Amino acid sequence: MRDALPRPVCVRLPALFDALFPGVERRLEVEAATVAELVDALEARWPGMRDRICDSRPEIRKHINVFVDGRRVRLDAALAPGADVFILTAISGG
Repeated sequence: MRDALPRPVCVRLPALFDALFPGVERRLEVEAATVAELVDALEARWPGMRDRICDSRPEIRKHINVFVDGRRVRLDAALAPGADVFILTAISGG
């Protein structure tokens, strides 16, 4: 039987966001049923964050990766209650 009440998911944000969104929490809990809803919740807390995570299509930007319980996902991915979500930026170098 499925819970009637929504449960939060744990979200971890990249260190890069510290400079872009002063006061941002690097780890927080958000109630969301999909990754898109999660992004909406982040945008409500820190306006402008959606544009850092998504492009205008909207899809997750190429240099951003979202992982749910270790699996790379898209905006339409469902979130199970208690899921661990990592939002990571691409790293390059030589």
